[in-house]
Order: sequence, then C-alpha cells, then structure tokens
Amino acid sequence: MIRNITVIGSGVMGTGIAISFATKGYDVILNDLNDELLHKAEKRVAADVALLVEEKVLSEKEADTSLNAIGYVAELSQAVQEADLIIEAIPEVIEWKWDLYKQLEELKQPTAIVASNTSTFPITRLMEKCTFANQMVITHFFNPAHLVPLVEIIKHEQTSDSIVEEVRNIMKEIGKAPVILQKEKSGFIANRLQTALMREAFSLLAEGVATAEDIDTAITAGPGFRWAFTGPIEIADFGGLDTWERVFNNVAPELNDTKEAPAIISDLVAEKKLGVKTGEGIFQYEGEMVSNKLLERDRSFIRLVKMKK
Repeated sequence: MIRNITVIGSGVMGTGIAISFATKGYDVILNDLNDELLHKAEKRVAADVALLVEEKVLSEKEADTSLNAIGYVAELSQAVQEADLIIEAIPEVIEWKWDLYKQLEELKQPTAIVASNTSTFPITRLMEKCTFANQMVITHFFNPAHLVPLVEIIKHEQTSDSIVEEVRNIMKEIGKAPVILQKEKSGFIANRLQTALMREAFSLLAEGVATAEDIDTAITAGPGFRWAFTGPIEIADFGGLDTWERVFNNVAPELNDTKEAPAIISDLVAEKKLGVKTGEGIFQYEGEMVSNKLLERDRSFIRLVKMKK
C-alpha cells in the first residue's frame, strides 16, 4: 500500500505534486540538490496552500496539517529510503534522468514504484539504461499540478497491470482525473491535442486573421468554455457525426500542416523574447503583471475545480 511519497525536483511542478498528496493525507518528502532550492520550494508551497485557504478549499487546520506533512530533504538516500512511490520531476534532460535512475536502483526500496512527470520522453527512452522498468510508469501532471485534475499515465511494456491500477487508484484518491495510454505515443494525449490547436492559432495570427487577444478569446469564450465539461469526441456526437463529417471535409484541407514551430515563435526566440520569463513575447509584461495574472489564473482554476465537483 502506498503511504509515503517522495517527489524529486522542487520546482513549480514538484511543489504542486507534493501539495496534491499532502492535502489528501499523504506523507511527502520533497527532494532537490541543495537546501537553497528547498527553501524556495517551501515558500512556494506555503503561498499556494495559503491561496487554498483563502478560497476556502482548506481550513486553517487542514492547511497546517498539509504543510507539516511535507518534509524537505536534500540527501537523496534519506529522501527515498522509505518511499512507496517516487515521482521524478526534474528538468527534461535525459542524461540527468538516467543518472538519477541509476542512483535509485541502489537507494530505493525493492518494492517502490518509480514515476516520471516527463512531458517529453517516451518511457522506453527513460528506461534504456535502467533495470526497474517493471516498476516504472509516467505520471504526467499538468501545471499547476495541485489544481489541474488531469494526470496521464503511461506504462512500460514490462510494467505490471497491478502497478498501473495502483497508480491510477492513488491518483483518484487525491482528486485527479487519470487517463491511461494504451500504447506509447509522442506527446501523449493532451499535448498532442494542445499542439495541434496552437499550431492553427499561430497560423491565424501570422495570416492577420485576428489579433492575439481575439484568438485567445475565441478559445476561452468558445470551445474552451465547453471543453471544461464536454470533450471533443462527445461534442461531435452531440453535434451530429454527419455535421462534423461536413466540417472536416470543408475545413480540414485548409488547416495548417507545418512540421516545425511557427515562424512567429522562432523569430521571437531568436530575439530572446521568450514571454513572461523575459517580459515580452507575443504580449508585453510589466511590473507585477505576471504574478497578478498567475494569481488570478489560480483563483479561477480553484473555482472551476469546485464547480466541476
């Protein structure tokens, strides 16, 4: 039975994953390379939990219990020695992941399940140099991990069905909506769908069909509004498959089909205009605009989660 969770990597994703478990009664160890990174993580966790209290998701007592359930440990051997489930949330550098897994082969409990939060690498690639593929899965959380319900689960061909089921069950216990890929596929499910939509969005922007603001609004006030409760396949059923057959036949031939990043993105990257991290991307970001936008985003996500429940 899974009771003790260790999350390796204390960035935005790692802290969100830790909060997801701690607020549901699990003991969590958050691990990173040094105490400085862990101190930053502890502050981020405190701020995120405080917002949950403010939005009445947690009581003050529940928040205190959750915060006390998370330990911060820089020594990897100490962090994983009692873990039943180890979730790796380190940067997407395959050599770093291989090095970590090699250490885990020696340090983890024999029965411990290892999961990667990767959004990039197929599980066969992750396990190329490792020996515990039978106890390995991908659990791909979405940012912010403590608020967005989706978790994509991908198993290795050697992973037992019982482990997949155990991981799916614990994700359900912490309030997530797990989906299981039946076969390995680059980009998994959600990022493939998201990339297809964003490719078309940037194509419309490049053609001057609409402003960036209006393209975003067309999604958030239209399909995105519906997608919060009704997925694209069910929408096709609701609209009539004969209707959608005509939509596809009429629109699909005109859709963008480029095989690389949109030129708008590549040009801005070359100019070091990377979005919020540099203060300019498609939009301009000044002063406290980013932190305010992120705070309002998280408030909206919390309220949407409440509504969906």
